[in-house]
Amino acid sequence: MRIGVFGATGAIGGQIVLEAAERGHQVTAFTSDPARLGRDDESVRWAVADILDPVAVADAIGGLDVVIQAINAGRGVADTIANADVFPRAATAMLKALESHPVTRLIVMGGAGSLEVAPGLMVVDVPGFAEGLPEALDVPVEYANAVRAGVEALAIYRASNRRWTYISPSAGLIRPGGRTGRFRIGGDQLLVREDGTSDISLEDLAMAAVDEAETARHVQRRFTVGY
Repeated sequence: MRIGVFGATGAIGGQIVLEAAERGHQVTAFTSDPARLGRDDESVRWAVADILDPVAVADAIGGLDVVIQAINAGRGVADTIANADVFPRAATAMLKALESHPVTRLIVMGGAGSLEVAPGLMVVDVPGFAEGLPEALDVPVEYANAVRAGVEALAIYRASNRRWTYISPSAGLIRPGGRTGRFRIGGDQLLVREDGTSDISLEDLAMAAVDEAETARHVQRRFTVGY
């Protein structure tokens, strides 16, 4: 399978590149920064593409079976807050690019903020959510704006007729923790252990993303991954 990964130099995107290549797929790893291009090998080819430019994206993804979007809004918390609008802008640009490639599937690595903790109540709308971010994630309250930008992006995908899938990881910090393959798949509800924790390792999140690329079980749907 020919898989393209946008955000390939980030923690999640880089792990997805490794997972897909190890399974024998032909991977095109995209970055917006020419200075961060990796080295091509038998399984991975590197390329530069601006995900906010639909014409450039359409040209870049020709011939790919699946595109995985794993971009960050910036290199660090302050950058992410300042550039939070990248998430909905990237959604709009990617969907526009896919109009030229109607059979290409898109998998978007999103956030947990849009998951429900009760019917109709998203994580981001829980009273005190923003105020609790400094203690929970060691980020300022303004980080809630980036979370809401992710919710906005999901709404844009949901209004589309393209072949998209949106993956929300669990709420806890995505952490290195090994490729266990022992995780749960859910729908729109936050997955929580009996002890109240909610997390997933980078390796298992990448495994779930490539599983979806191979099986196409959640086309035009969001799903979540957690322990």
